[in-house]
Amino acid sequence: MTDSAFNFQTLHPDTIMDALFEQGIRVDSGLTPLNSFENRVYQFQDEDRKRYVVKFYRPHRWSPQQIEEEHQFALELLADEVPTAAPMHFNGNTVLHHQGFMYAVFPSLGGRQYETDNLDQMEWVGRYLGRIHQTGRRKLFSARPDIGLREYLFEPRELFEHTPLIPSTLKKSFLSATDALIEEVKLHWHTDFQPLRLHGDCHPGNILWRDGPLFVDLDDARNGPAIQDIWMLLNGDKAEQRMQLEMIIEAYEEFAPFESDEIALIEPLRAMRMIYYLAWIVRRWDDPAFPRNFPWLTDEDYWRRQTATFTEQVRVLREPPLTLTPMY
Repeated sequence: MTDSAFNFQTLHPDTIMDALFEQGIRVDSGLTPLNSFENRVYQFQDEDRKRYVVKFYRPHRWSPQQIEEEHQFALELLADEVPTAAPMHFNGNTVLHHQGFMYAVFPSLGGRQYETDNLDQMEWVGRYLGRIHQTGRRKLFSARPDIGLREYLFEPRELFEHTPLIPSTLKKSFLSATDALIEEVKLHWHTDFQPLRLHGDCHPGNILWRDGPLFVDLDDARNGPAIQDIWMLLNGDKAEQRMQLEMIIEAYEEFAPFESDEIALIEPLRAMRMIYYLAWIVRRWDDPAFPRNFPWLTDEDYWRRQTATFTEQVRVLREPPLTLTPMY
């Protein structure tokens, strides 16, 4: 696979339509790009006016076995009546191949935006997360990774040290702040939890609302602690987050047990995501879509703000973690 293919520069509309034609699908509309930086995702309509979504996976990120595990998990969830965007089979396969690319086809499932301030919707999501994790506990991924310090902290730190994107005048202070944050996370991180298969990136943008929640984009599915699929749904100040957490967990436990010790991992996981997300952008900078959509990465003020953000997160980690209201 060439670098240009890695950057999707060889993925032309004709290539996409040829790939779909090989599976017996004739595109009878334009290919409408959907919001995705990591992969290339398009909505279209066939000659029978059925709507689909096709997803071309970024080369070199996941192996065929890892994508198959993602698909199998989505299909298990769908079989367990959890509303999930799951891939379609073609000749018994969900992972399809064309000109060196791996891709999958999904039915197009519309929905409204999940409302982060709607407590009824949040309670629904809590119930369905319990059901997702009920399915996720049956077995672990064997090919996909676990959430851990190496991928989320140590590898990004090495990337930061060598990237030319960080201004030389700011690199020392930024790396110092990064090191301080990594050391603080190491003090608070533990693996005394029962790992399970997770959605992995369960933020509000990956939940659509129909007659209830619809979970999309399992591209970051991993093994890890249950709290990973909960903490990104919390918002507001600490009191608001505590109320939301209690509501989600109460609904969650209608279907699956929750270990309250995992709550102490919320801020370590938040810090890990901060570092990992920034490293993801830096790592993808050769893809033309990234400089176009993240132009602020070349701004010195951004790196000053990011240094301050990492320093602030060290302070947050040193505060007492969220706790649930005692039940008597």
